[in-house]
Amino acid sequence: MNPHPPFRADQVGSLLRPAALSEARAAWKRGELPAEALREAEDRAIAEAVRRQQAIGLRAVTDGEFRRDWWHLDFLAQLDGVELQANAGEKFRFAGQSEQPPIASITGRIGCSRAVMVEHFAYLKQLAHARAQVVPKMTIPSPSMLHLRGGRAAISREVYPDLDDFWSDVAAAYRQAIAHLAAAGCRYLQLDDITFAYLCDPKIHDNCRRNGDDPMALPMRYARVINEALRDRPADMTVTIHTCRGNFKSAWVAEGGYDPVVEAMFSTDVDGWFMEFDSARSGGFEPLRRVPAAKRVVLGLVTTKLGELEGKDALKRRIEEAARIVPLEQLCLSPQCGFSSTYHGNDLSMDDQWRKLERVVEVAREVWGDA
Repeated sequence: MNPHPPFRADQVGSLLRPAALSEARAAWKRGELPAEALREAEDRAIAEAVRRQQAIGLRAVTDGEFRRDWWHLDFLAQLDGVELQANAGEKFRFAGQSEQPPIASITGRIGCSRAVMVEHFAYLKQLAHARAQVVPKMTIPSPSMLHLRGGRAAISREVYPDLDDFWSDVAAAYRQAIAHLAAAGCRYLQLDDITFAYLCDPKIHDNCRRNGDDPMALPMRYARVINEALRDRPADMTVTIHTCRGNFKSAWVAEGGYDPVVEAMFSTDVDGWFMEFDSARSGGFEPLRRVPAAKRVVLGLVTTKLGELEGKDALKRRIEEAARIVPLEQLCLSPQCGFSSTYHGNDLSMDDQWRKLERVVEVAREVWGDA
């Protein structure tokens, strides 16, 4: 059995919100429910989600991001110097409509003067430690998420006339945030990152140029800030990066194979990469030739955008295809993204979600002999 994450059967992190939790959060936003009652509803929902994750055989458990509205903004907005503003950039693609979440705008010096989401992790750790052989996994947005969507145009020139100072402050803030999580006992941390996958798409390059950035230079810039942010993490902390082309309400933004970004992405000092491969939008497995030895790639072959369950044989064939490029020992399996990157959730049912996670565990056990 593999003793360290990422595990043969793993997950990205977010889960569909139970109806009772969604109703409680809506009531709290209307001022009809006190914060303590919302917290109790969250606690109950998270405890049940952790129980269900363990029951189906997952060894890494998350809180489903149940205390967040957005996978990234709830974290970023708690850093010093960050405000949320509307965005007019590339939009998510729906059938006949488009929508875009807010972006992080930099209006002051970036810092981390208070612990961010440590209490979220502490409760998850408490639940995990009450159960045998499960690891609490914390997910936070990558530091590059403070830049890509708004770019230079969303960073105050008065505060940061020199972008090198901005990146230095971002790395330092993340080192502090990670230190807070490490002190609370976090030893499996995932950085959720859209930037590498987005920069595979020429349309995103156009948006970067409009924002005042050079898209060709961004992958290495993002890789450097990630490495600087992780510089002081504990030696026994596993860190992974999850890449994504958009997952808001089952929608997507970017497309294109990983070739333009793998050199930068695989230069990040992490233990593994969760990579989307659930559709033709992600290209083929050929870029995996660049995966460093002893590092792992978690193949995101099970889509979270649709409810249809992937067949076991089809998943095994795709794993075999990837294993012709990178040794099977370096591969794992997961859904391509979370099931509810935002509180809205994706276009599938709760039963669909659990069947897909069960399928990941089932296939991993048959391919590798353990999950």
